[in-house]
Amino acid sequence: MADGIEVVPISLPPSADIAKFADFGREIRGVHPGAISPEQFEELERLLYKHSLLLFRNVDVSPEQQYALAQKFDPTSESFGHGNRKLENDKKSILYPTLKGIPRVPQVYLVGNGTAYDHEGLREVMLKHPSHTSWHKTSISQEDQEKGATRFVRWHMDAALYDLLPPKVTTLYGINVPQGPRQTIRYDDGTGDELEVPLAATAFISGKTTFDILPPELKSLAVRSRVKNAPHPYTWISTAKAKSTGMGIETEGLEMPYDQLPPWEESKVQILPMAWKNPVTGHLHIQVHGWTAAEILVDPLPETAERQGALYPDGAHITNLQEVRDILHKIQRPAIAPPLVYPHDWRANDLIVFHNRGVMHSVTGNLKPEQVRTYHQCNLAASDRPVGPDVEDIAKWV
Repeated sequence: MADGIEVVPISLPPSADIAKFADFGREIRGVHPGAISPEQFEELERLLYKHSLLLFRNVDVSPEQQYALAQKFDPTSESFGHGNRKLENDKKSILYPTLKGIPRVPQVYLVGNGTAYDHEGLREVMLKHPSHTSWHKTSISQEDQEKGATRFVRWHMDAALYDLLPPKVTTLYGINVPQGPRQTIRYDDGTGDELEVPLAATAFISGKTTFDILPPELKSLAVRSRVKNAPHPYTWISTAKAKSTGMGIETEGLEMPYDQLPPWEESKVQILPMAWKNPVTGHLHIQVHGWTAAEILVDPLPETAERQGALYPDGAHITNLQEVRDILHKIQRPAIAPPLVYPHDWRANDLIVFHNRGVMHSVTGNLKPEQVRTYHQCNLAASDRPVGPDVEDIAKWV
């Protein structure tokens, strides 16, 4: 262990399946994230890829320090994950209302709720906490919301998924953290699943666990598949509606037609593996945006593989959007079962660094305008592509 670093398991809620979280999440003590030696960073990088999420409590972190920390994981990257200052100019994107760039550090964005005054060069900014009410096909009644019922807003990784490559890590820093009664997430998908969470918790799931719990036929499909995302995907889905779990989109033909999107190039459309290989552990993580995916390309089984029970044994190019979404929902929905979700209970001056290529996360909760929440987010468009399963992985799982 590098000098000064103390590693402590994160506190899990009573709802969590402890066995599934044995390697997930660690609190880091004894080192400031803005003053890390090369030896300490080498250890922190190893810990991040092993444990997926690192938490620093009660640290004072400037935007410059947050950007510098994110860049240590990918030193040649200089652009925010969606491009520096690009989101402010794309009013059709579903992300436009939720992110405001810090003027002097364009790689760091202000997110939250309520009105922030004189904040890091921003004189007055109105922030809007993402809400399921404007995004899901159905909504919880206002009466039930007042009683504390809420939902996951949208499960995602931080990535443009067009032109710019998915960031390796995301750093999220809580500055003003509103306090209030705990809320209950309702899945509202016929399962009866519910999960009690702290107010405005950020929820995380492990992509490794998502893969590990799949039955054999879906593991085989995952290691043979690539996912093609739509061009300008956040604009493409801006006219569509999400499932009640926040995991995927309802297929109703409401997506914006490709010829009505901003100009786009086929060469910038991203086709990425369904399972991404962890660069330190070698484990496979399911990493797919179920709501930006437009097609799935499946390789055929190797000649020596057992065909009985296999899905798409001869390979396939799946372009039917309903079929694409049904496959991804079958793969990803089990991983958001209440015992597999870590809802982080934010405190002021918490800094979380998470493996953006190994976990999915979602905003939760309902906040009123007077409940001011200010956070800084920094992730950087990566310098290289995610790596998918290798020959040994395919041989093992098909």
